[in-house]
Amino acid sequence: MVEARKGISCCKHVVLPVLVVLIVAVIIFLVKDKAHPSPVPSIPSSTPSAAPAPMVPTLENGTYGAALATSIQFLQIQKAGKLVGNTIAWRGDSALNDGKGASLDLSKGLYDAGDHMKFGFPMAFTGTILSWTILEYKQLLTGYGKLNLALDNLRWITDYLVNAHSADNVLCIQVGDPKVDHSCWDRPESMTEERPLLFINKTSPGSDVAGETAAALAAASLVFKSSNATYSSSLLKHAKQLFDFADKYRGIYSYTFPDLANYYNSTDYHDELLWAAAWLYHATGNMTYLQYTTDNGKKFKGYGDPTYFSWDDKRAGTQV
Repeated sequence: MVEARKGISCCKHVVLPVLVVLIVAVIIFLVKDKAHPSPVPSIPSSTPSAAPAPMVPTLENGTYGAALATSIQFLQIQKAGKLVGNTIAWRGDSALNDGKGASLDLSKGLYDAGDHMKFGFPMAFTGTILSWTILEYKQLLTGYGKLNLALDNLRWITDYLVNAHSADNVLCIQVGDPKVDHSCWDRPESMTEERPLLFINKTSPGSDVAGETAAALAAASLVFKSSNATYSSSLLKHAKQLFDFADKYRGIYSYTFPDLANYYNSTDYHDELLWAAAWLYHATGNMTYLQYTTDNGKKFKGYGDPTYFSWDDKRAGTQV
């Protein structure tokens, strides 16, 4: 058993996972505002020279709605691949050959931040949280006219993750060389550097990233279940296979590939196993997954109480 978490792992490039958490936060504020609109404080008549009272953000003045729109648009901006129906004037097709050397189509997915890297661990977490957001706040997203964009962003992620899972016990977890990529400053449409692939498998395990990818696909299967049953079933099939892979061949991916600790270092994998099992239970209703979370949740209790929720630590999420 690996050591307990000792703190927040360092990461230089956290824009994508932080952004999707921001989307959730904005929606929560919108829900609260709708239930309890905040009045704009009035200025007492006895103080005519007082400065105007600051505007309190509400649904009426659109502050949170604008934040939601901008956050979802950011995910659109981060898209790689063939941009069908592109609405971002300064973005174009890019990374069309990603994965071709391994006979895979990895052209889709989202770039991580201001670079051209596709890091599977935070991208999968983005997919899980975006799915959760759609499931919880579908009506609100619809009301703001952002549901279709959210669904489009989610499918852009899940299409990539499905293609990255090329065999039962094989998963591509990275496209691009971060050292080379971070020495360049150019548009993704213009990049010319090599785009190597990095895989986990039986002998090079990564239970954390495989588990998070399983969680993302299981959660997304719920999102698409009513609108595209065939696609939903495919997502669920991959989620089950990835969970079995993560559980059977255990290891921390940034231990398997130490250089990755400089980017998205993982401090454990047990939380991802619980997180994935929880989502698989919701997606399938299979009590085996619920029993897994119950039994192993007790076993991993010595890892301490969560103090935050992030792409690296899902303990808080598994307790919801």
